[in-house]
Amino acid sequence: MKNIAPSVALVARCALALVGAVAILAALAPARGRAQGSDAAWEALRDGGKVVLIRHALAPGMGDPPGFTIDDCATQRNLSGGGRAQATRIGEAFAANGVAVEQVLTRAWCRCIDTATLAFGAAEVWAPLNSFFRDSATAPAQTEETRAQVAGWSGQGTLVLVTHQVNMTELTGIFPDSGEAIVLTPAPNSQRGFMVAGGVVIP
Repeated sequence: MKNIAPSVALVARCALALVGAVAILAALAPARGRAQGSDAAWEALRDGGKVVLIRHALAPGMGDPPGFTIDDCATQRNLSGGGRAQATRIGEAFAANGVAVEQVLTRAWCRCIDTATLAFGAAEVWAPLNSFFRDSATAPAQTEETRAQVAGWSGQGTLVLVTHQVNMTELTGIFPDSGEAIVLTPAPNSQRGFMVAGGVVIP
């Protein structure tokens, strides 16, 4: 019976070709739907009247430990030392770029509150920004409340919303890195309620 098993050399050539094709596609594709153009984003923020979504700073891991509670930071996944430094740099970058921050809202998790307060000094907890990572049943309602907040923002300065990746992705379709800011221009008469002005990543 004829041996039809592919040779090792053929398998290796096919594997190399596949890796090359994947690399080319990755280079051509947008980075996970991320907003581009930090210069445009900073310019939009300096103009005022914008809303910026910020994913909490670096907090190693995923989700929270079993049995965590909102009122006890010791039970949660928290910012690392690098994350706390990153949060401080976020505030410094906003100040250095002349961004007037008018209001800061955050989700109730400690890593978001810490990001908001380290960056901007003070923040108000707003329930629609709370994570629905464990239970997506509330995702549509929370997303619509956040969408309405963005669309209805009429302040002269910037509204900052500090939240989680799942919330930001559900609203914008963008998968942000830790500490990434997505700048939105309110557009109440549009279907989405906003336009994406750009993104800023502060490492």
